[in-house]
Amino acid sequence: MFELIDEWGPEKVVVVSDSRTGMRGVLVIDNTARGIGKGGTRMSPTVSVAEVARLARVMTWKWAGVDLFHGGAKAGIRYDPSSPDKEAVLRAFVRKLSNEVPREYVLGLDMGLTERDAAIAQDELGDRGAAVGTPAELGGVPYDELGVTGYGVAEVADAAASVIGLPLAGARVAIQGFGAVGWAAARRFAELGATVVAVSTVDGVLHDPAGLDVPRLLELRSAHGDGLVAAYGGTRLAPGEELLVDAEVLVPAAVQDVITEELAGRLKARLVVEGANLPTTPTAQKVLAERGVTVVPDFVANAGGVVAAGFAMDSRYSAFRPEPDAIFTTISTKLRTNTEQVLTEATRLGHTPHHAARVLAQDRVRTAMRLRGRLPT
Repeated sequence: MFELIDEWGPEKVVVVSDSRTGMRGVLVIDNTARGIGKGGTRMSPTVSVAEVARLARVMTWKWAGVDLFHGGAKAGIRYDPSSPDKEAVLRAFVRKLSNEVPREYVLGLDMGLTERDAAIAQDELGDRGAAVGTPAELGGVPYDELGVTGYGVAEVADAAASVIGLPLAGARVAIQGFGAVGWAAARRFAELGATVVAVSTVDGVLHDPAGLDVPRLLELRSAHGDGLVAAYGGTRLAPGEELLVDAEVLVPAAVQDVITEELAGRLKARLVVEGANLPTTPTAQKVLAERGVTVVPDFVANAGGVVAAGFAMDSRYSAFRPEPDAIFTTISTKLRTNTEQVLTEATRLGHTPHHAARVLAQDRVRTAMRLRGRLPT
């Protein structure tokens, strides 16, 4: 159970609203001992303060886990991102946070927001430093377009598979969610020689034990979005069944809390790589550990996005944009190293990978808090 306030934070919670547009939003700045608050902003009809606070905490550990000097924060807007009034609502949200952005928090992208939305946020505040993830045409680092998070997820899976003695080439992979993370993970898995046997969107699940045609999936996603499931044809499963197909590697890359204690007892995968934030419940993590299923925690597995965001943060006020090759190389190096370290420590300590990863991140945050005089003397 997430405790709203503990020794780590949050340092600041700002709840905002706008009666004209109906906007309701929240910003949670969790811990800035290692730097300014940075995290994605999501737009969803069900966003809550508790949800955003949990995600802000994930960002604290994620930045510390990859050893980059930014702080954990997250924002959310309770609104339907498909609404024609999206831009007006986003502008109202950003205006209400003009005291915090970008002095205390820099907006990034999460569910419901796109690179154009990041550009809108910059425009509303008249500050190029207000948001990252903007289009390349505006000098930004378009990390959703590049697919950096999904690329990192596949790199992590390859590193973890090596640790547990599972050759990734030829391994079967199931991916829940085919959004910004899932599509790029599928592309990289295919490049690494794995066989993607299942993918899902909100419109349904595609399954082929012999392997799906990943290039065709990517083409259909570009043309049809979530409608790629119907356009692809073939065998379809009920929502959620992609988690239970025969596959060595499972990537939950949709929303939080999808793998429960009950479901954890039925998974067939040997390796779970958390592409989404918080996709496994704490009780599920214990069940998976007891069954010998290796789980790579979210703030290790999907940290490719924050590595790219780190590049974008460094170039916010610069005339020069980092080259994609440099970003991908750094993601691969950092995430593979972190994965091997976390899994090795988990084995040595006899703890779950989540526990080992948190210990590593917490040590770094605690050191920064002590050096800044934020701990009791």
